[in-house]
Amino acid sequence: MVQSNEVEAAIRLALPDAQVTVEDLKGGGDHLQVKVISNAFAGLSRIHQHQLVYGALKEQLANEVIHALALSTATPN
Repeated sequence: MVQSNEVEAAIRLALPDAQVTVEDLKGGGDHLQVKVISNAFAGLSRIHQHQLVYGALKEQLANEVIHALALSTATPN
């Protein structure tokens, strides 16, 4: 199980300006919905945006601490 604040911290380490929202979908800490808003996504395809976030969480994903990740990314308005 991973804590929401740990996920947020890992993403902000890679994307310091990110606004991150983490929702635990099943209450077990391993099925998460994450929304990330960052200027770093400007000009990038959705795939590349997601790759940046997956890269920030690669350890948690590789260790299967995060089993399922629903991801939404965007640039600030």
